[in-house]
Amino acid sequence: MTADAAPVLTAFHASHAPDDDRLIRDFSERLSFSSAQDRAIDARATRLIKAIRSDSGQIGGVEDFLREYGLSTREGLALMVLAEALLRVPDALTQDRLIEDKLKEGGWSDHESHGDTWFVSASAWALGMSAKVIKPGETPEGVMRGLVKRMGMPTVRTATRQAMRFLGHHFVLGETIEDALGRAAKNEARGYRHSYDMLGEGARTRADAKRYFKSYADAIAAIGKSADKVAAGRKLPDRPGISVKLSALHPRYLATHREQVLEELVPDLIKLAQMAKAHDLNFTVDAEEVDRLELSLDVIDRAFADPSLAGWDGFGLAIQAYQKRAPQVIDHIAGLCRKHGRRMMVRLVKGAYWDTEIKRAQERGLEGYAVFTRKAATDLSYLACSRQLLELRDVIYPQFATHNALTVATIIEMAEDRSGFEFQRLHGMGEVVYDSLHKGNDRVPCRIYAPVGGYRDLLAYLVRRLLENGANSSFVAVAGDKNIPVESLLERPDAKLGLARGQSARNSQIPLPLAIYPERPNSRGMEFGDRFQLASLMEGMERSSALVDAGPLAPGLKGGAEQKIFSPSDPSRRVGSVRFTDPKDVDKAVTTALQGFRSWSRTDPGLRAAALDRAADLIEDRRDRFMALLSIEAGKTLDDGIAEIREAVDFLRYYAARSREMFGQMQVMPGPTGEENRLGWRGRGVFVCISPWNFPLAIFLGQVSAGLAAGNAVIAKPAEQTSLVAHEAVLLLHEAGVPKDVLLCLPGEGDVGAALTSHPRIGGVAFTGSTETARAINRTLAAKDGPIVPFIAETGGLNAMIVDATALAEQVADDVVMSAFRSAGQRCSALRLLFVQEDVADHMLEMIEGAARELKLGDPSQPSTDIGPVIDEAQREMLAGHIATISKSQKLVYAGETPKEGLFFAPHIVELKDASALDREIFGPVLHVVRFKAKKLDAVLDAIDATGFGLTLGVHSRIEATVRKVIDRLDTGNVYINRNMIGAVVGTQPFGGSGLSGTGFKAGGPHYLMRFAVEQAVSVNTAAAGGNAGLIAMGDG
Repeated sequence: MTADAAPVLTAFHASHAPDDDRLIRDFSERLSFSSAQDRAIDARATRLIKAIRSDSGQIGGVEDFLREYGLSTREGLALMVLAEALLRVPDALTQDRLIEDKLKEGGWSDHESHGDTWFVSASAWALGMSAKVIKPGETPEGVMRGLVKRMGMPTVRTATRQAMRFLGHHFVLGETIEDALGRAAKNEARGYRHSYDMLGEGARTRADAKRYFKSYADAIAAIGKSADKVAAGRKLPDRPGISVKLSALHPRYLATHREQVLEELVPDLIKLAQMAKAHDLNFTVDAEEVDRLELSLDVIDRAFADPSLAGWDGFGLAIQAYQKRAPQVIDHIAGLCRKHGRRMMVRLVKGAYWDTEIKRAQERGLEGYAVFTRKAATDLSYLACSRQLLELRDVIYPQFATHNALTVATIIEMAEDRSGFEFQRLHGMGEVVYDSLHKGNDRVPCRIYAPVGGYRDLLAYLVRRLLENGANSSFVAVAGDKNIPVESLLERPDAKLGLARGQSARNSQIPLPLAIYPERPNSRGMEFGDRFQLASLMEGMERSSALVDAGPLAPGLKGGAEQKIFSPSDPSRRVGSVRFTDPKDVDKAVTTALQGFRSWSRTDPGLRAAALDRAADLIEDRRDRFMALLSIEAGKTLDDGIAEIREAVDFLRYYAARSREMFGQMQVMPGPTGEENRLGWRGRGVFVCISPWNFPLAIFLGQVSAGLAAGNAVIAKPAEQTSLVAHEAVLLLHEAGVPKDVLLCLPGEGDVGAALTSHPRIGGVAFTGSTETARAINRTLAAKDGPIVPFIAETGGLNAMIVDATALAEQVADDVVMSAFRSAGQRCSALRLLFVQEDVADHMLEMIEGAARELKLGDPSQPSTDIGPVIDEAQREMLAGHIATISKSQKLVYAGETPKEGLFFAPHIVELKDASALDREIFGPVLHVVRFKAKKLDAVLDAIDATGFGLTLGVHSRIEATVRKVIDRLDTGNVYINRNMIGAVVGTQPFGGSGLSGTGFKAGGPHYLMRFAVEQAVSVNTAAAGGNAGLIAMGDG
């Protein structure tokens, strides 16, 4: 299908985060039942719950297992770590370390204190079911303890792996589609339908996407062939189906890559749908994360409209009730069906990414949450969406996926007649509920959602299911517990929410994303998955790209000759101009700043802080202007630009809050009676702040705002490559209330910085840049006469990441690619040296290289650009020279393609024979890789320590003992575990290193302002007037 032939559709859009209370009140009003209906719901739900309880307690049921090892227990959490990691570990040494690590954490059993009992319980549960070794009167613990005594650690390993495999067997219908179809036959004979889900993570590489496409295509063929025999003569909806995940079919399934996704993915989705149509199968597009909703619906709109699918009602999608936009999605789908004169099958689920969505909204600084924050609110939303779907049965075939007996009973009551919809349950769960339903009068069809795949692919699915169903509040977790009265399980969602008592539908324990910090607002971000927000940003940047003419911002200084500035992404595009400061004018600037210091240092600290808060607000108000300038002058992509603006805002607000606390009033000190002792802070004088080009707004304002918050005057010397961003930022601070003789900006080359740092009357220097320049400044400060002043330096790092065999390959690929290549590798924190355990290195490196191939270099102002330019020609030449040199002795694994125009340097991957082959920081998108043996971890730590740097470090391992060992062994400033290692958040991950990487204190941390200030102790003899009146007047109690 060509783009020209695509029908014109109204693209889906709805507010991401509307008010919870308004929505829930609306849902509650729509869900009113008569007393007779309520009695019928109670009776039906009670029958189902009693059936669950009469059938529970058998060893092996997944619901029983969830109760025993729920995620609220340490046993359950440890089991998840094992299940999530053990089956992918290829070598015995790492397997043993992982198992031993989880056993040693303690508290695994209520009966004994030593760790083996947890293993005994979990493994014996599996062995008891699979090998039938438990005889009457024996306990799983007893059986397993005997085995361990007789056979030792190899048995422990084997049994634990068996436990994980058995758990997988209960959640996965078959390792292949053929196995699954064979196993499904029994259920089909009992009247169940099936929807098969081919397990796997989203695609990271083009090869992944092709493999998943083939997996889906082969599965459709096999399901269709089976259905043509088993379900011959039956029509939809009484036919099997398949679920497909769009993120598995494209390696860059992101809202920012919309055009590429529509062009490349839609034809593949149509091909799969055509195959499903040929066998009259149900073809369901699975739900993704919140930020992908609009993109998913765009893809579905286009695929569903394809004329080749006419006359088939099997196309469908999953809708998540925990999303606040679910009702609008249902309306959109109904409109789509009416437009094309076809029905669609809609699976309603509650949603499996809740914790991820909450965290993401907080991290991204969004206005609110796109999902409900109380489980009962999601339950109410589910029922409201169910009613909406039931009322649309003329165009939608609803599929209600739930294991909750009360929800099942309520839907049956709402439906009135039993036709035109079905229930769905997960394989291995909800069996008793639906078997009981089938035995009664409520013979509503039920489809089993059946995962298919190897146990390695089960992991992510398994963790999501247990998160979804293993929480304390989950119906699945409590339904079989006979200690909980049945009546309490019949409590309606609106009653649980306390709506009649005026209680909010929002969780009071989860602050809004912009209110997660008690002393200041979180910086405001944006949702790239919202087409209106993205369009608004693009239009705003286009309007805000006026030229900037910069020069010294200091009373009485003019600067030298005008120099034109051009964009690194497009050398023909002029950004503005700058007049550099004459080094001879530095003395005049220092004199001016000293005058400003006298008044600023005596200004009320609250007023100083208020000026910084106003500046933060102004930056947020002028986001588009700074986004445009960061893109044009510094080559920042949209994501990087938003992150940098947010970091600058956070610095301003954080240091303002800290200064109120530190400088607001003197601290009373303990001491003898008859005197008053107080300790306070005050500014040092004129602080010189020398900032780098890679974060021309965030680091620049971080240094400047710290100096100002501490009561100093500041002379800022920005990097010569990014003078324009600095110029605009300083003008904004002046507008916010910082006097012009308190904050001065002197753009220029290195000679200006040298003149500033050597000036005898400065009070301190804050510097971010290279280690070599830091050494030069240090020598300058040491050589001059006058006061000894502080030198705050944050320099580079030869930053490493260690990946062992327990790490998840997809997570490693995501984190390595982001850490090494985002911002074109031009971050102090960027990953330079990757150590990968040799047992998994081939697979890991193949995925990392494949993911790197998908990154798009280009115009940084375009949403689809992943990597912008390097800053200047000198930087590009340095990187090219490094690759040319190191390729002669080491293996160049990957070299990306570079756009013809602009100062770009593509990602490169170099495999080193030994870590010592890299002897310096390479500031750009070059990843160096070293393989290591599992037993040689100490040698890896020695190699990292030998570099002398200590800025950032990444560790990917599920073994806590390994993590503790690494942290204990290395004095690295910022250590990141099982995540990327860039983007330190102000006030959350204070940033700064040790050794060759910096002096401390950490930027964005609670102690940073101390380096910008001096302490003053004041002692008053309160008895000097002739006696200690306070002591004399004191009572004798």
